[in-house]
Amino acid sequence: MSNPGLIWKRNQEASPTVMQAQQAHVRSGPLIAIKAAHTLVWALFAGCIVAIPFASWRGEHRAAAWLIAIVFVEVAVLALNRMRCPLTGWAGRYTNDRRDNFDIYLPLWLARHNKSIFGALYVAGAAFALVRWLRDSG
Repeated sequence: MSNPGLIWKRNQEASPTVMQAQQAHVRSGPLIAIKAAHTLVWALFAGCIVAIPFASWRGEHRAAAWLIAIVFVEVAVLALNRMRCPLTGWAGRYTNDRRDNFDIYLPLWLARHNKSIFGALYVAGAAFALVRWLRDSG
């Protein structure tokens, strides 16, 4: 792996565009790691949201309650961070890109509508779980 300082010294007379590309490349390692971590965290929470109604439908109300609670913690973290994942701020340190998916490996349309889609699924799944729990306990 080359030293970023050596890249700059060798290309002191390079155009600003070449230097910017090299700087972006040097800073891309942390961004890739953050995007990968963000995608894994997203997959965990998306899986929990999708699993809520299935757990409830099977009568596994304790599992559904745990899934609801796990996702609720994430909702609280988002609420305390102005509805942004803390990883978004970290990723922003390594790029000027601000597309909806600059910080996560998701298609642009899904990143753009993520909160709406999974927020609705979470509320619907939690409501379904509550109705099933009330029906089964009564």
